[in-house]
Amino acid sequence: MATEPPLLFVLDLAGTFAFALNGALTAVRAARLDIVGVITLGMVTALGGGTVRDLLLDALPPATFIDLRYLAVAAAGALIAFGLSFRLERLAMPITVLDAVGLSVFAVLGAHKALELGFGVVQAVIVGAITGVGGGTIRDMMIGRIPTVLRSELYAIPALTGAAGIAAAHSVGHDGLVTALGAAAVCFVIRMLGVRFDLHAPRPPGHRRPDGSDDPAGDR
Repeated sequence: MATEPPLLFVLDLAGTFAFALNGALTAVRAARLDIVGVITLGMVTALGGGTVRDLLLDALPPATFIDLRYLAVAAAGALIAFGLSFRLERLAMPITVLDAVGLSVFAVLGAHKALELGFGVVQAVIVGAITGVGGGTIRDMMIGRIPTVLRSELYAIPALTGAAGIAAAHSVGHDGLVTALGAAAVCFVIRMLGVRFDLHAPRPPGHRRPDGSDDPAGDR
């Protein structure tokens, strides 16, 4: 990861920080864990997707354990969430925006790494999506709930779209920073539109929300 263009590297670290914040806040709010649990969940959320990516690609040891800046940024985000959890509630939207940046960059860089290692387009798209949503999925499984990516919001779809964008560009010979930023921007816009308008992936007809109310998304 250290060979990434500087801008993508900065965005990558920003996404890592935001994922750590979200993971740690989930630990505080949903699971009421102690400091060890909060930091663990924050770091798993921030680093889990990239670690799974590298294991799938046989790119060992995982980048997280080569560049300690990722570990440091993830730990810092988790510690801040632990110490300032009540105040951070007021910053929900900025954190969501940073989280969308992280999702976008992770998905694009995950797909790009797969392509660089000689994997095909389909494999790259899958790996890119896993990089983006893997950490949050592991987090939810650790606290015993259905992963958010499987039950609400537009999250996997933006990740798949961003990964598919860079994979498609690569297949026609277009690589580079501009292409990566464009694919990440598409992912980011779709994710934020989902947040802004409370959009969800289609659900089975007659599906009800956990609170028992009718879910209009089920009819789309």
